[in-house]
Amino acid sequence: MAERRIPHVRQSSSFTGPQIISQECNGQHSPKRANPSSTTDVHSVNLQDPEAGKLPSPRKTTWARFLGRGRKHVGVIQSLKCIYGCSWLNFLLLLTPVAWWAHFDGRLGHTAVFALSFLTIIPHECLFDYCGEQMALYCGKDFGDLITITLNNTVEVTLAIILLLKCELKLLQSTITGVVLLHLLLVPGASFLTGGARIWEQDLHPVHTELNHTLLTVGVLALLLPASFYAAISGSTANAASANGDLPGLASGTPTDFLRMSRGLAVVLLLIYICSRIFRHNPPGAGNNSLTHSLTPAQLKAYEEKLEQEEPEVNQWVCICALIVGIAIMAVTSEWLVDSIEPVRDISGITSEWFGLVLIPFVSFSADGVVAATYFCHKAIRRVWSKTKEPEAPNTLAKAEAIDLSIQFILFWMPFLILLGWWTGKPFNLLFDFFEVALLLGACFLVNFVTADSKTNWAEGFILLSFYAMMVLCTWYYTGESDISSLLLCPGQPATGN
Repeated sequence: MAERRIPHVRQSSSFTGPQIISQECNGQHSPKRANPSSTTDVHSVNLQDPEAGKLPSPRKTTWARFLGRGRKHVGVIQSLKCIYGCSWLNFLLLLTPVAWWAHFDGRLGHTAVFALSFLTIIPHECLFDYCGEQMALYCGKDFGDLITITLNNTVEVTLAIILLLKCELKLLQSTITGVVLLHLLLVPGASFLTGGARIWEQDLHPVHTELNHTLLTVGVLALLLPASFYAAISGSTANAASANGDLPGLASGTPTDFLRMSRGLAVVLLLIYICSRIFRHNPPGAGNNSLTHSLTPAQLKAYEEKLEQEEPEVNQWVCICALIVGIAIMAVTSEWLVDSIEPVRDISGITSEWFGLVLIPFVSFSADGVVAATYFCHKAIRRVWSKTKEPEAPNTLAKAEAIDLSIQFILFWMPFLILLGWWTGKPFNLLFDFFEVALLLGACFLVNFVTADSKTNWAEGFILLSFYAMMVLCTWYYTGESDISSLLLCPGQPATGN
């Protein structure tokens, strides 16, 4: 039963009904009630519902919302049907036993194993994205966005952990750079281009955009520090390194210094990311959240109301179990993919840099790219052949979640990999190639400039895509820096060329 509340506020404060709902559903309660005649604090006075003649039930808490109280119960069978039927790309999951058989049998060759594993991993991105959307119905927009971002990074993180454990550290650095560039340029560029095709401009959340500018910049500058330090003490980037990682003209303890430096930077980056999430989910001030800000786009508030009212298609516990099983299967398949990289690279002649910067990150984008392209073509054909019907109103809210994926990867997962390498004895550090650091700096500058006014359009989306194409072209001819690569050799690992 709906509950009526009469707000008593200060002269400079105003809370609407949907704002109060969103605050309580995200675990943020209105200030305590005081004397109704007082106007110094924000109060809520419950009134009896005239239609029902009885006091209404209290609002849902975050835990009650997660448990699905007040929603219809979704069965296990129905949940599984929805999860594995969420996309037509899920038929590629049938290739999973074939990829595993090809790996253990060995008769099909490494190229077939790589291709089968590549195709098998693609639908997992669709599964994780769908499960994230369903969990947002149980957790609200703020926590739902964090869950979706984390699940969308699952494929890349799994591949990165496998590369770390396999001691493919230079390829891991290139993959981290490639993942960040893809989510900064290719994915938002495609979203801005297609989303802004029928509207003058689309909106971004101003507060989130301003914070993202700072977070993205500090993450990229953290990679600039070791590169600048190395350039300063070496005097040149052309010095050749010995097979054991020692650099001529530098102290023998320099590799250890870079490891210690990287681990310290990793801890600081983790603290930055944790503090930023606390600020976003629980900003200072009573009743404040991302939806109560005066500059919040109206469509974001409407989306939160939709999440609160929409019935989920999947049971939350089935969704969690499906995610655990999916991550386990994908982790094993990713190991087969990583095992076949070196033979495929030798056969194809593709450099390690292009493999890491372009090909491996593209695994995560393949599913979204195919789905987005199919959806765009379907909408375009429908508009052409359905001239008598009213055209669907364009979305005024820009889709820039991919930028949040980049920020999480560079501020959380990259430091996590540094600390994991420390724990497992792998000499993984933050001394990236100068070319990779330059790419990240350029992408950071361009994205921050495009989103500076919290507005986007299709032309800016095309610019982001164009810069990504430039990066892919230049990377094809880049072979990497051998001296920096030598600092990433595990004990007893021979130096390999690109």
